[in-house]
This record gives sequence, C-alpha cells and structure tokens, in this order.
Amino acid sequence: MWVRAARALRALRRAVLLLPLVLTALALLLLPRPPPLEPAARAPSSAPHPPLPPARPEQHLQNFITETDEETLNREGDEISRRPWYMRGGEQRPWFHDANAKVFPEDAPGDDRIVHQLMYTLPKNEDVPLKKILLANGLGAWGVSGGRTEFIRNKCPVDRCLLTADSRDAATADAILFKDHHTPFNVKRPINQIWILYYLECPYHTASLRPSSLDVFNWTSTYRRDSDIVAPYERWVYHDSLITERDLDRNYAANKTKKVAWFVSNCHARNRRLQYARQLSKYIQVDIYGACGSHHCPRTDPNCLEMLDKEYKFYLAFENSNCRDYVTEKFFVNGLQHNVLPIVMGARASEYAAVAPHNSYVHVEEFAGAEELAAYLHRLDEDDDLYNSYFKWKGTGEFINTYFFCRVCAMVHANERRQRNAHYSDVQAWWREAACTRGEWRAMTSDSKDNG
Repeated sequence: MWVRAARALRALRRAVLLLPLVLTALALLLLPRPPPLEPAARAPSSAPHPPLPPARPEQHLQNFITETDEETLNREGDEISRRPWYMRGGEQRPWFHDANAKVFPEDAPGDDRIVHQLMYTLPKNEDVPLKKILLANGLGAWGVSGGRTEFIRNKCPVDRCLLTADSRDAATADAILFKDHHTPFNVKRPINQIWILYYLECPYHTASLRPSSLDVFNWTSTYRRDSDIVAPYERWVYHDSLITERDLDRNYAANKTKKVAWFVSNCHARNRRLQYARQLSKYIQVDIYGACGSHHCPRTDPNCLEMLDKEYKFYLAFENSNCRDYVTEKFFVNGLQHNVLPIVMGARASEYAAVAPHNSYVHVEEFAGAEELAAYLHRLDEDDDLYNSYFKWKGTGEFINTYFFCRVCAMVHANERRQRNAHYSDVQAWWREAACTRGEWRAMTSDSKDNG
C-alpha cells in the first residue's frame, strides 16, 4: 500500500513540473506567425526567375481602379485614332498594296469607290516613278499649288505625283485634267496619256463639247456615282457601318414654332420647284426667303441658317434640276448640317438613299402630291418622337474630305499597274442621255426626258 502511494506522489510531482512547459508550448502555438524574411539577393542568372507571388487583394483592387479610369478616359481617343486617316483624328493608313482594289467603275458597279481609292497604296519596296498631271485650266482654277505640294501636304497614301499647268508638258504628262470644256493642245498625244473630263454642275448647266471632242476622253470626274473619279459635293461615312443610329440626348423639336423654310434665288428652275413649294404652302406654312418669296435674309448673314436650328422644323432642300445623282450643298449643308429635317427634290429617291445618312430626310416623291406631303409634315409636327427619329443618325459618322487629287494620283498609278485601257466613244451621250427630267422621276416618259 505504501508502495502504491509513493508511486502516485512521484507522478503528481512530474505533472506539476511539466505543466509550465505545456502551457508555454501552447502559448507559442497561439501567437501569430511573423512574415517570412526576404530572400537574399542573387547574382544574375540565365535561369528563369520564379513566378512572383500573387498581389494582395487590396493592391489588385487599386490597380484595377486605376486602369479602368484610364481606359474610360482614353477609350474615345483610341476609337478615333483607329479610324481611317481621312476621318477627323483618324490614324489608320493603308499598309499593303492590293492589286485588286476596287478603284475603277468595273470593280464595283453602283459604288462610288471613294473609300477604296483613299485607302489604295503602292508596294513599299518599289522605286515608284513620279506621274505628271497637267491641269489644262491652270492651277488657279483648282486652287492648288504646282509640284508635289498638294500630295505631300495632304499626306496622300500615294503621293508620287506632281501637278503642272505648263502647256509645254502636254507632250510628256501622264494625265491631263480638263475642267468643264476641252481645249486641245497642239502637240502629239502620247498613246498612254489619260484625258479626264471634269464637270461640277449638272448637264443643264454645262456646255456641250464640239464633235471632235466627243471620243477623246478616257475618264470622267463628276458628282455621278458611275464616274471614274467621283467628285461629290459631300461624302458621308459612318464610323461603324453596323451602327446607323443612336439614342438622342435632346429633343430636336423643342421650342420650334415655325414649320417650313426655304432659301432660294432662282425662280425659274426647270423642275418647277417653286410651283411645288407654292402648292405645298396651301396646306402648311412655308416661309420663302430670297427673290422668290416675301421673306428676306441676306445670304451672307450667318443668322439666316441659325434660324433653321432654332425656329423651323423643316427645310426645302430643292435642287434646281432633277438630274441623276445630283445632290448638292442645298441638302448636305443647308439641310443635314443644321438641326432641321430636309425635304428633298432633285435626284431619285434611291440616289439620295445611296449618299445620305439613314433616315435623315423626306423625299417629295414618297407622296402622291403636295397635299399628301403636307399631311405627313403636320403629323411629324405633332409627334415629337416621330420627328426626332429623323435625327438618330447624328453622331454616327461624319462628312469627310474626299482628297480629290490624292485619288487622281492613286488612280493614275493603279491604271498603269493594271494596264487598263478605258475610253468613252461619246462622252456627251454618257453625260446627257436620260440624265435629267423636267417632271417627276416616277412619271418619267419619253416626253419628259431631257438631254440637257
């Protein structure tokens, strides 16, 4: 019995001695662990570095916020810089030569090919010779300088050309550009020399060529979309061809109390536009400014066009002639570039659709007559949502500089590379036959056709 008591006493004494050690070990286990020490710097090595440890959550969040803010600030600038070079702020330039680029009429029938011509370039690894372009009417008629200035200053993708007005260059020029009329040079024409006929106005307002000049031209340059070098009054291009409208942030009908305005000075146009406007005025208010109406506002007064933005809902963008593809600044500048809905007369409805922003105008031939058109305008006047639907195109694109001489230079070079041989056997027939009508296009008959 005494032996068992002695053993128990020794076990109890051992437990009392071990208790502090157990408590100390437990305390050490419960203390937080210190961070690991930084590894000592190593000498450079060709071996790959070990992966960096993942960033702490709060550090990652800070980087994310900074990058997002910068992206928001720079997104618009990035989108603009990615646009083609011919758009405002655009930096995208053609970087390779496309031998099959759609630059000539046969490449893309029905298309004006302007964008393709602007994005045409030559191979980078070739020594390209200069092409000489003679302006038969002189440099002043075009408002340009001689030499390579026009091409270098505009940073043309194809700039290997020079302009001259010296008639002594007629025997050596690669192309001669004639404006409005043809005055031949008394020199032998080289077999590959390109003659280009340029017209700004419609057939009614261009002089006829003499019989000996009908079959001498290789190319034409006019506002018509089937010209070799299309020279429109304005050219609309979307920033993204898939986005043709966007939500509006304003009401374009707000505070406008007047209906229809028109600025006009030619009271005897062949398409009888004045008579149509007077007929329209029987059913809706039409304020006619200028020599043909009772309202006056000097053409040089900028407040005249500002009235369209502030007071009027509609503007008569009536051309002086109903001719194929004939759409001028009356529509593009007086109409689309102001906050007013253009009512158009001139080219066919399909031809307006080819050059105008989507749903940006009303064509008179969409209606049986002036009374029906007026009824629709009254409906638009009473329905702000419907009226504003004609302005959703704004901000989806822009009117570009078409860089006429850049495109002339590009096409002269492209023509040689393709060994293309084009020729008009009767350029006046192409220009005048069935090109205009004195009446409406939908009622066009042999009696209403006009060859100018």
